[in-house]
Amino acid sequence: MFRNMVTSLFKHERIRTTDTKAKGLRHWADHLITLAKRGDLHARRQALSIVREKNVVHKLFDEAAERFGSISGGYTRIIKMGRRPGDAAPVSMIELVSAEKREKKKTAGKKKTAEKKQAVDKKEDKPEKKKAKKDSTATSADTDKKSAKKKTPSD
Repeated sequence: MFRNMVTSLFKHERIRTTDTKAKGLRHWADHLITLAKRGDLHARRQALSIVREKNVVHKLFDEAAERFGSISGGYTRIIKMGRRPGDAAPVSMIELVSAEKREKKKTAGKKKTAEKKQAVDKKEDKPEKKKAKKDSTATSADTDKKSAKKKTPSD
């Protein structure tokens, strides 16, 4: 069953199945991608013993080095989709992750850290302003107390 599922996963790049089967399939897919990244003849023969279609193995070995070369592990993503109508089994979609998306996330993270550094620099300038605000609030509070004292004797 898992041999058929992993063949379909590499053929279509995403499939729908139950949660438990998707979690089991993840280990098979990660192992095959690791073999494909190695790329030697023995790895290809090991992959052919698992995957049922020769052209799928050929496609996997051609694309694996450039697609997954920069990452080590975590080649699949499981997305929970809800429940199946017939028996209410939890269904999820398992798909192959591309390395291009991960690189974009890393650059976005660098931008956030640069923005945080700028925010820290701005915060260092703000305490002087806060002290001025505290002084103004203290004087306004003192005037409020004085006005409250004036009101009480007149009543």
